[in-house]
Amino acid sequence: MHTTLSASKQWAQRNQTAAFLLKTVIGANVVALLAQLAIPQPWGVAISAGSLGVMVMGFALGRNAAIAALTLYVLEGVAGLPVFANGRSGLSVLMGPSGGYLFGYIAMAGILGWATDKGALQSAVKSVAAALAGVAVLYAFGMAQLSLFVPANELIYKGFTTYLAFDIAKACLACFLVMPAYRFFQKL
Repeated sequence: MHTTLSASKQWAQRNQTAAFLLKTVIGANVVALLAQLAIPQPWGVAISAGSLGVMVMGFALGRNAAIAALTLYVLEGVAGLPVFANGRSGLSVLMGPSGGYLFGYIAMAGILGWATDKGALQSAVKSVAAALAGVAVLYAFGMAQLSLFVPANELIYKGFTTYLAFDIAKACLACFLVMPAYRFFQKL
């Protein structure tokens, strides 16, 4: 097995562009699969495991591949592939109540990937701080766009408090999944 891993690492070093594209496609589609684990909400923003995928892929891929993966994910959905929560797709989703969260996925992945590139995974405190910063940015993007669709007095409930407990649980789960995913992608 060690020989196989060594061979894959050597291949990745010789084929950096192909390895980057492979990481991008895998990352985008891990998020797409997890986004299907979703609980619809009447105001159009599902509670989904997609953000768990963003957390894990953001940390595991590093900044450039994470941003590329989440950009690909959004483009797949806009192109009509049923990758958004509950199998949704299309430009209307991106321009609707949940669109800000989708844009926030890209920003969150970039923050987490940047933190990995700077060594955050070597420190639990730095990892948690990066995750909190990423989630804060996700909520900022999401709530900014959601505010166009819900009354101001309902924004905190419909854009933040409904999701907070789930996001804390997803962040804890991501802590268990990040290192194996990071090690896997380091081999590419």
